[in-house]
Amino acid sequence: MKKRPFDVDAALERIEEAVAPYPKAALFELAEDGYGSPFQILVGCILSIRTRDEVSLPVAKRLFAVAKSPEEMTALSVDAIEDLIRASSFHRPKAEQILAIAKRSVEEFAGELPCDFDTLTSFRGVGPKCANLTLGIACGHGAGIGVDVHVHRVTNRWGYVAATTPEKTMAALHAKLPQQHWVRINALLVPFGKHICTGVRPKCTTCPVLDMCRQVGVTETR
Repeated sequence: MKKRPFDVDAALERIEEAVAPYPKAALFELAEDGYGSPFQILVGCILSIRTRDEVSLPVAKRLFAVAKSPEEMTALSVDAIEDLIRASSFHRPKAEQILAIAKRSVEEFAGELPCDFDTLTSFRGVGPKCANLTLGIACGHGAGIGVDVHVHRVTNRWGYVAATTPEKTMAALHAKLPQQHWVRINALLVPFGKHICTGVRPKCTTCPVLDMCRQVGVTETR
């Protein structure tokens, strides 16, 4: 098949339609369900690290049913938080991290986590991905792109960027991707990467962007 030039605007429009039947990415669903403060989205992102959305989303809701604000979280012990998030991977260090963020939020920011990249990444264990997703989802501005394994794999498979790590993919996307897509791309490529452009044997025969995708590294398809 002769490939046409990659049109990211058209690609994302097609992908939005293709992923409509599938569950939303966990953090976007969390916000839609009423847990959309910067603190809640940041904690939700921490819980999602190395944990499937199907697990991290109910874990976040279970935690927020007990403590949804920094003030309420500081009333809990690390053990209590750990018990609530036990289904998430690395639950002990995550519990310690969440409590530390809650305490700093109360002590330094009067319980209101600021929409500031440098502040968010100053918390131990919070990297650019979680900071950018928090800013985009909770704060309403696309200050940066949340690049997870799906965004990294899919955009490199397209040939839209050529980068060896998620961090390098983020830099390449910042330089190339129109800013109006900086938040949206994560919302769309998480379900797209999970259900269509999968890591192994992607569903290229039914992919809505096959005519543009260079299929970099793809050796076997469905």
